[in-house]
Amino acid sequence: MTPMMLQYFDIKDQYKDYILFYRLGDFYEMFFEDAQIVSAELDLTLTGRDCGEKERAPMCGIPFHSCEPYIGKLIEKGYKVAICEQVE
Repeated sequence: MTPMMLQYFDIKDQYKDYILFYRLGDFYEMFFEDAQIVSAELDLTLTGRDCGEKERAPMCGIPFHSCEPYIGKLIEKGYKVAICEQVE
């Protein structure tokens, strides 16, 4: 598993009941079940990302500068959202 995915899982373990918006560059990306939920709820394209495993991780993403409407819609639908910013 890639170092990025190890960090993702470490943070996700702390926020199991939240959809995790994980910042990578200019995007917030969601993975696995979070990606499937966000893709379905917000009509976003579900893609995949290499994660160091045999299968690609389900993924969807949104530009960080336009995240507020997406987060608002998820909250309106009853979801909790956690945001992980990139610090390096």
